[in-house]
Order: sequence, then structure tokens, then C-alpha cells
Amino acid sequence: MKKSIKNRLVKSFMLIILITVIILEIMLINGIKNYYYKNVETILTNQIEFSTNFYSRYFSSSSLEDIIIDDIDVFWQHTTAQVQILTLDGKLLMDSLGVIKEDTIKYPDIEAALAEGKGVWSGYVPYDDVPVMSVSMPLSYQGSAIGVIRFISSLEQTNGIIKEITEFLIWMGIFVVLISGLVSLFLANSIIKPLKEVTGVAEKLADGQFKTRSRMRVNDEIGRLANTLNYMADEILRKEQLKNDFISSVSHELRTPLTSIKGWAVTLKADEVPDKELLDAGLDIIEKESDRLTLMVEELLDFSRFTSGRIQLEKEQFNLKNTIRIISRQLEPRAKYNGIDFRVNIDENIEDFIGDENRIKQVFINILDNAFKFTDEGGKVMLNAVKENNDVIIEINDTGIGIPENDLPNVTEKFYKGKNSKSHSGIGLSISDEIVKLHGGILTIDSIEGQGTKVLVRLPIEEIII
Repeated sequence: MKKSIKNRLVKSFMLIILITVIILEIMLINGIKNYYYKNVETILTNQIEFSTNFYSRYFSSSSLEDIIIDDIDVFWQHTTAQVQILTLDGKLLMDSLGVIKEDTIKYPDIEAALAEGKGVWSGYVPYDDVPVMSVSMPLSYQGSAIGVIRFISSLEQTNGIIKEITEFLIWMGIFVVLISGLVSLFLANSIIKPLKEVTGVAEKLADGQFKTRSRMRVNDEIGRLANTLNYMADEILRKEQLKNDFISSVSHELRTPLTSIKGWAVTLKADEVPDKELLDAGLDIIEKESDRLTLMVEELLDFSRFTSGRIQLEKEQFNLKNTIRIISRQLEPRAKYNGIDFRVNIDENIEDFIGDENRIKQVFINILDNAFKFTDEGGKVMLNAVKENNDVIIEINDTGIGIPENDLPNVTEKFYKGKNSKSHSGIGLSISDEIVKLHGGILTIDSIEGQGTKVLVRLPIEEIII
């Protein structure tokens, strides 16, 4: 038989219901039996108390033997039960039915009556095949017991009533189990049906049908799973689109320098002896385009290492303040060439830092490169570095074209280029964000389109052990 969650659910429901019904049936049947037996005991007790009180009031001056001979009916005229009179040692003096052949009778209720004042016993007697209940109490004279009176009643009628009620309860239990089984099937279907739908959607997604969506019926765990699958499908489509855009962009970016290199190589090869000026111009362009290709390939390699988790930081202690100054001096010529006012303010309290110096340089060069790239001539770029408690905060502000509001949440996403045509591979900020995270820091970007961008890098300072 094919295993399924539905079968397991129905079996689990039915097992719980069956156990519950059985426990309730046992409790109810025992309760009813105890209730009816208690009623029989109460009736016998009331009758035997009446007889003992009657004896104490009117016949206590006479011996048991005299009463049995002269007024025996006084003990059973108020009851339909079998009546026995016994001596203290269990010798039978009288039995209302006259069926007892034993001279001495030993039953728990007789011993309990002499010890505690009342004894009750249920069981079988030798002269009948149905159970009986007996209640015994002592007969007293001047405060001392002189004998035992015992009332015995058949439980046949009582057991018949209990049996009828038990059969009714059992049939009711079976009915409840059957109804519960139908309800269990309905409940199992209500759970399994949405699960089948979600499974079908997952299978289609696994088959590459990423436009398939699951319908959420209720906001429970299955509904949230359906939402998660829908979100996953949206993310896959978005990532797929970003990847396609990335491949298209990289193909275009690679084609441009390759075209220039090939074009100048053909040009220089066509002239048998190219003049010095043409040769220098061609070689200069080939060199710049080759550097550009190298930079793009390095970015792609870095990105591949980060996404596969194969990148490892080479941490060491270095002076972060000097590193930032070196970076600023390195980029000052570019700022002047582009007509950008580049200013650097470094807190003198910033000194030693534990991390990968080359990777930290890569982060700030990437961020500053973007700032210069998207800031027009006459604009400003500011780098401020301060120490705040156990963190170093580096803030880079520019007055460039800014980032559109729709693009801002995605600029550190892998493959994301945004709408700006000046972007190259679109992975520079993604790599920078990964490097900062590997150092335990946070990179945040705020921007207003047309006014500029602020990039804030917060790096925790590790304790330096001397």
C-alpha cells in the first residue's frame, strides 16, 4: 500500500479517538456499575439498620434463640432480601431461605461487621450461579455484640440493567468512532489538498517553470509555505533576469575593449612602417583597454571566490589611518583631472586595525571610484574617518547624480547594475559589501537622486593582544 501523509493522519486521528473512546467507555461503565452497586448497598444498609434498631428497641432483653423461635419474621418483614442470623463465631442460627447447609459461615463482610460495625461483600455463593451482595451488621445488647445479622440480595437484575447500559454505550462508542473516522478523512483532506497543491507548484518550479504561483487559502503554516515558494520563484526570476543582464553587460563590456584592441592591431599591422605618433597612440589605447579587461576579469574572479565561499582574509595588524591616506593620495590626481573637489578628514585617534589591508583598500577604492565616476566636474567628494567607541566609521559623500530610489535597495545585490550606463560589471559594490561583512562590519548606502550619495562603512576594532 502506498504510504502517504493522508493515511498517517487518518491512522493517527483514529488511534487517538479510539483510545479516548475506550478510556471514556471504561470510566463510564465502571461509574455506572459503582453507582448501581452503591444503590443496592444503600438499600440493604437502610433495611438492615431498621432491623437492628428494631431489635435493640424491642427484643434486646431476649436471646437470639428465643427470638428466632418466637418472632423470626421481625427480621425480614421489611425486606425482600435473604436474611441470615449468625453467632459471633460465624455459626448460622437462621436463614430465611433455608438453603444453607453449612454450620459455620466465613465471609469478609461478617468479619468487617464485627470489626468495624458494618461489612459489605459482593461475589458468588455456592447455592446460586449469579453474583450477590451482602451487608452485615452486629446485633448488640447493652453495647456488646451478641450476634450478626446479614442481608443478601441477588445482583442479577442490577447486572442486567448495567449490561443494557453497557451495550448502549458500546454502540454509541462505535457510532462515535465511525463519525470521527469520517471527520478525520475530511480533516486529512483539508490538510493534504493544499499540501498537494504546494507540492505540485514546487515540482513545476524544480522543472524550471518559474512563473508558476501557489494560491494561499489560509494564513497557516501551509499558507506561509505557499508564500515562501512564491517569494522564492520571484527571487529566482529576479536573479535570473539580473544574471542575464549581467552576462549581456559583461559581453558588451568585453567586446568594446577587444574591438578596440583588434582594430588598432589591424591598423598598426596594415602599415609597414607606421609613424611614431600613430604607433604611440595605438599602443597607448591597447594598453589602456588591456588594463580595463584585466580589471574586469579580476572583479569576476573575486566575485566568484566570494560567492563560492573560497575567499580567505589575510588578517594582520596595520595602521588604518595611513592606509586611508595612501588611498586618498592615489586618487587625488584623478580627482584633479576630473575637476572634482576631493577632501579627506581623518581622526588622529585612528591607528592600528586588524584585518586584510589589501581587501580594505579594495573596498574604499571601489566606493571612491564610483563617487568620482558619477560626480560631474565641479562637484565634491568627501571622505571622513572617525573613531567611535570600538568602531571605525568611514563616510564617503559625493554631490553626484545619486541613485534612483527604486535601485537603492539593490545596489549591493549580485549582478545588479541599475539604470546608470556608467556601470561596468555591476559587482564592485557587491564585492565591497562581502569584504566588509567578512570583517564583521556594515556597509550602508543613502542617496537622493540628483543630489548625491553617502556611503557609510562601520568596521569593528578587534582587541590587539600585545
